[in-house]
Amino acid sequence: MRESTIARESDGIFPTLAGPEIGVASTKAFTCQLSVLASLAVKAAAARGEVDAEGEKLLVRQLSEAPKLANQTLKLAGQIEKLARDLSHYKHVLYLGRDTNYPLAMEGALKLKEISYIHAEGYAAGELKHGPIALIDEQMPVIVIAPHDRIFEKTVSNMQEVAARGGKIILITDAKGAKHSTIDTLDTIIVPDVPEIISPIVYSLPIQMLAYYTAVFMGTDVDQPRNLAKSVTVE
Repeated sequence: MRESTIARESDGIFPTLAGPEIGVASTKAFTCQLSVLASLAVKAAAARGEVDAEGEKLLVRQLSEAPKLANQTLKLAGQIEKLARDLSHYKHVLYLGRDTNYPLAMEGALKLKEISYIHAEGYAAGELKHGPIALIDEQMPVIVIAPHDRIFEKTVSNMQEVAARGGKIILITDAKGAKHSTIDTLDTIIVPDVPEIISPIVYSLPIQMLAYYTAVFMGTDVDQPRNLAKSVTVE
């Protein structure tokens, strides 16, 4: 907020213009922050000569497509709600993602633990063998965020390792990713094909909806989770 203490004390601010956030476990602010940071990155790239005028126009046009693609993704709510009913029966969930999908894995885990109280952790998929793989069994669903991009095949190899240990995989990908993955999954959520720059914005929606519906099935207070504060006033 422009009127907040941190905004008043900052030399510069980038308002997200997300409107009032009613729920403590913020969701819309996350996508707005991604949008603002993506816009800043495009402008900085142009100022530094990393992209030419045509490249800048293309990136801006792709950013402008985010609302349309987000609305298409929201139509997956029925499938995600059905999947959430199954997810609500588990006590632990692991999220995996590579590159920009790693922060999304952490966001998904954060939202699930905040509002459903299910223990969840987000890991970089390349770190699977350095600890989390020891936890995988039939009682550990693994949510994999993997659009069909330059690193898709590497993520598929991680899914193969999970499947070999009996882990139940929930794959979030696009149509091409679903076609090229032959691994059995508990479910596959197919997101519209999106430009790389807005991929994190669009892919954040199914992971947030999954947390929401899971919490609803578990009967927890989605807007006011226990032990969480709307603002932090102490160090």
